[in-house]
Amino acid sequence: MQYEIFGTTLPAVTVTLQQGESIYTQSGGMTWMTDGISMETNMKGGFGKALGRMLTGESLFMATYTAQRPGAQITFASTFPGSIVPIELSGSREFICQKDAFLCATPGVRLSASLQKAKTGFFGGEGFIMQRIGGNGLCFLEIDGTVVAKDLAPGEVIKVDTGNLAAYESSVTYSAETVKGFKNVLFGGEGLFLSVLRGPGRVYLQSVSMAEFASKIIPYIPTSN
Repeated sequence: MQYEIFGTTLPAVTVTLQQGESIYTQSGGMTWMTDGISMETNMKGGFGKALGRMLTGESLFMATYTAQRPGAQITFASTFPGSIVPIELSGSREFICQKDAFLCATPGVRLSASLQKAKTGFFGGEGFIMQRIGGNGLCFLEIDGTVVAKDLAPGEVIKVDTGNLAAYESSVTYSAETVKGFKNVLFGGEGLFLSVLRGPGRVYLQSVSMAEFASKIIPYIPTSN
């Protein structure tokens, strides 16, 4: 299997499949494909797992595309200005991602819900339910804005404004921390809490969040009287 990520503001990925190779996405996630690819739609894992995925922002049904001939191509496009990130998964290596981050993956990749602790869910900026990807294979994530990957050493800490955390390896500890200082909280413009990530493991950061972007454009949307 080969792939090419192209585009700038609204990127897409074209995957070239050899005969018998497959890739799956949420229902309606395919953008275009060549002839010679079959599609099968189901709940992938049963109703319980499908419901869990739906709580993370994905559809109840997943569509699996399988090549019937060598060199068949299928394209998946991002739904928001940002970046597409390929992640190779193997064995126990898992990632926790923000809602709606999953774009597509090979059949060996598992997509499920990840429940966060109470304080992190309330104040971390990503909510109680995030996406967990694991298993074996190749997965593509769509991340808002420009993406930066950081590999944290054991015990190394990075503090992130809420909403700018896109994904992190499951070996990373994720928590929420109160911003210190009354004037910092009141006038610093960063809110009351920061997301704290402690290594070891890889972290993906995004330069903007969809919620932040929406809040900036809402004042300019015309309203009827």
